[in-house]
Amino acid sequence: GFRHYVVNSCEFNSSKLNDIEYTESYYYNKLEYIRFSSSVGKYVGYTEHGIKNAERWNNGPEVISRRAEKERYCFRNVGVFTESALTKS
Repeated sequence: GFRHYVVNSCEFNSSKLNDIEYTESYYYNKLEYIRFSSSVGKYVGYTEHGIKNAERWNNGPEVISRRAEKERYCFRNVGVFTESALTKS
């Protein structure tokens, strides 16, 4: 069979918005074919299919909604993530 999945992540060193990076990666059969990174600010394709989608998504509403995810998802939850990690270490 074939597997398609998406991984969203927040990487941070502090609770400051500038120190947080949000990424959304798309995989097909364990191969990453497209990624959005908040530090780049757009989608980047790694395969022929990914490059075509990146061009389309970077010119549509998809890229605008992804740019807001750093603040909406990561920044709102960084305190929860930090507290959870500190209490388990």
